[in-house]
Amino acid sequence: MAPTQSRFTRRFRNALRSPLTVLGVVTLTAALLVLRYLSFDTSLALDLVPYASHNDNSSTRVESAVYTLASQTTPSGWRETTIPNGAHIHGFTVLDSIYLRNGTFYVVTDNRTSFPPRNRLLSRPVESRAGVDTEPTDEHLQFIIPDEATRILGNHVTRIKGFSVIVYDPSQFTKHFYHWFGEIILGAWRVYSHLLVSKLGSQTSPPRFLPFPRRFILPFISNEEWRDRAGIDGPLMRAAFPGMAIEQAAYWDDLKKVGTTVVFERVMLVNRRAAHKHPFGGVWFKMIAGAMNVTVSQDFWAPVRESLWRNILAPGFISGTIHDFSRLPLVTYVSRQGSGRRLVAADHDALVVALKSLEAEGICEVQVAALERMGIREQIELVSRSTVLVGVHGNGLTHQLWMRPDRRSTTIEIFMPTGYIFDYEILARNMGHRHYAIWNDTYLTYPEGTYHKGVNYPAGFHGNSIPVYGPTVANIIKERLSL
Repeated sequence: MAPTQSRFTRRFRNALRSPLTVLGVVTLTAALLVLRYLSFDTSLALDLVPYASHNDNSSTRVESAVYTLASQTTPSGWRETTIPNGAHIHGFTVLDSIYLRNGTFYVVTDNRTSFPPRNRLLSRPVESRAGVDTEPTDEHLQFIIPDEATRILGNHVTRIKGFSVIVYDPSQFTKHFYHWFGEIILGAWRVYSHLLVSKLGSQTSPPRFLPFPRRFILPFISNEEWRDRAGIDGPLMRAAFPGMAIEQAAYWDDLKKVGTTVVFERVMLVNRRAAHKHPFGGVWFKMIAGAMNVTVSQDFWAPVRESLWRNILAPGFISGTIHDFSRLPLVTYVSRQGSGRRLVAADHDALVVALKSLEAEGICEVQVAALERMGIREQIELVSRSTVLVGVHGNGLTHQLWMRPDRRSTTIEIFMPTGYIFDYEILARNMGHRHYAIWNDTYLTYPEGTYHKGVNYPAGFHGNSIPVYGPTVANIIKERLSL
């Protein structure tokens, strides 16, 4: 005997036979899905994002992939802000679902203790000078619970998709090749690369690839004041990250004027003052000191370096020159004899003679380069095929970022005797190059896990009479190239 149907069941089945009723059900279902999307329900997949991927850190390409963000949606419908995989160190923080309204960041979280103190994320965007208060306030960033979000942020938001880098600083330290690429970009990429590291005890695998940023935002810089005097930073940014927009203060002001809340899907928040608060800031006195303690793969920088190679150099040059291991290694001496900080003239000449003697022995090829007289492509061609980079302490040594790391790659930095700062040693450690500091006829080098104690600026550190004994440099090179 068939089960008895209720009056409601019979009416429902009869109603479904009507096309108009079916259309109504479909329309209602679609409307509910749209409402769930607008409330940031996590059941809806994120759009596909172009990823700059690399295989064994040796090449990069762009492909589509889905990477589910770690943010959680609360019962109130607001997606909580998170730091994925703990990718944070003082002054460099990856944040998923970070909100912005009227120029103020809002971290939406039910777990305030899972976030670092506010002054480790950012500072007041003012120049660092004695007596200037740089502590951030509620004007800059606030922590709110999800139940407060609608009251504070409103009932709808503008979504900014993809990965954004926000440098929350004035232009004071951006207009310099080393500070821009050697601290801001390198530090941000190192901390960002921590997302590729498996989290202890995690049941999910990390992503295999990381997307390049879609936009670089400079909220407190106008009129291209982030660019360096030599005109290097801008072109290299376009080559390393060709699909990225660089936005300045006008963009930030536009977001304010819209008058609604913006939510960034993923942000790398960079702040110099916060970075210097790390305990290592008092050891190395550099913005990226704390980032040195962040676990990353050995050649984490490869996607950036090789993207720049591909977009500046000819494909045949990369395969036929950079990766041609049958060629003699190239030693490049970056001469600063046309600038303020430079060698004693006679010592410069003697250094060139000592280096050329290595070339005469068939040990290496030698190039003496005055970078200020070379175009950007010429500079990148030269350093990309260099194994050893030699020079007086100065901006040109930042180019070691584009050298291929291997067991022999070396940076030799010439100081006024007893002088020492960590700018280019830290770069060498990040890149996998061995660093040597030269004090005339004496050298210092520090294996992994050991460091020079403190910094020192003796008289003449920035002068035009820095001594160097050429044979000392030549002997180091000869030893390194014998490995």
